[in-house]
Amino acid sequence: MTTTYNPADPLYFEEADLRSELTRVFDLCHGCRLCLHLCPAFPTLFRAIDTRDGNVEGLTTGEQDQVVDECYQCKLCYVKCPYIPPHEWNLDFPRLMMRANAHKKHKGEQGFSEKVADQVLSRTDLVGSLAVRLSGISNAALSTSNTVARKAIEKTVGIASQRMLPPYARQRFSSWFRNRVKGFIENRKSKAIIYPTCFIEYQQPSIGKDMVKVYEHNGIECSLPEGVKCCGAPWLHSGDVDNFRKAAARNVTALLSYARRGYPIVVAQPTCAYVIKKDYPLYLGTKEASDVAEATFDAAQYLMQVHKTQGGLKTEFKGKVPSTVTYHAPCHLQAQNMGFKSRDLLKLAGIKVNVVTKCSGIDGTWGYRAENYDLSKKVAAGLVSAIGKSESEVLSGDCHLANTAITEELSRPVYHPIEIMAKAYGLSEED
Repeated sequence: MTTTYNPADPLYFEEADLRSELTRVFDLCHGCRLCLHLCPAFPTLFRAIDTRDGNVEGLTTGEQDQVVDECYQCKLCYVKCPYIPPHEWNLDFPRLMMRANAHKKHKGEQGFSEKVADQVLSRTDLVGSLAVRLSGISNAALSTSNTVARKAIEKTVGIASQRMLPPYARQRFSSWFRNRVKGFIENRKSKAIIYPTCFIEYQQPSIGKDMVKVYEHNGIECSLPEGVKCCGAPWLHSGDVDNFRKAAARNVTALLSYARRGYPIVVAQPTCAYVIKKDYPLYLGTKEASDVAEATFDAAQYLMQVHKTQGGLKTEFKGKVPSTVTYHAPCHLQAQNMGFKSRDLLKLAGIKVNVVTKCSGIDGTWGYRAENYDLSKKVAAGLVSAIGKSESEVLSGDCHLANTAITEELSRPVYHPIEIMAKAYGLSEED
């Protein structure tokens, strides 16, 4: 029995070993089926096996690859699967799917459009920095679906022309942070290092602004690290292990001194936080990566820790406080197995919170690719239905990509929990 999930293993890119492991894992999944309703990959797998009366070894290479293609790395296997490590069966479905993608990349089996899409979607800092400088032009070309420009982009880059894309900001978050007038911090409790994800840095700096305001309002001094870039998730999910390792190593180097001085590294986007916490230690395999991972927190996670261990957060809310909020818990946040900290944070303001845990069908960049668009919409249907039944005053979610997908489906704005808290405190620029 082989369980090769580590890219440093000499067998990692060996096709015979990969196919053997796919057969072993698919057989275990077939016998359990607990993950049937998680994503399209499992129904596809089980249908293929059932047509062969349970003969898993009879699956063709094409049938195995279809399962791989339909896995969008939601990571909910880690929540549902009873056989994940350290179980003796050592079943790690998401990492096996990433291994299969890496093998495809390694063998050069991708088509031209897929290769271009990988490059464009993975070079977030290059694309983001240019798009912010040309935000008027870039937003006009990208923000409206099904235009001539978007259809041309779909044909050349592979991004679905129907998909709503998040617009780019006129000013980067880091520029705002450097030029802001820093307020007085009363009763300083700690200092946090804000990791500005690509979404906050280039597309939605208002989340970062409100995070800084809420943190400092509660006595947490904020600082930006030098030298950090994109977490590398798009490289990893496309199977480009080498470029992912480079991104991870760069960020670990930039963050290590803060982690070892005891500062929390705070990340307000769940995919990026998951990658730093879970993937950096595995793919780098260093003590430095583990130290950074252990120091990393979700934005609400750290606030709730301060609330419980350092005298509590402020509970005087002079701003706009919605009575009810439907909160979408993103898959990559659920996979961190830390509970619903954003829900708990919103409850401090006296808000009644309805939690929805269905997937948005985006999951990194999977839902943006033209070949996945129709399937992504089917996945999102359950989320849309659940939100529709909640009838809450405000919609909220931690993931900027998932929030954009919800807005696309329902034509309603979706706010990060930190933005709602900033409004409740009366700190938001909108107040």
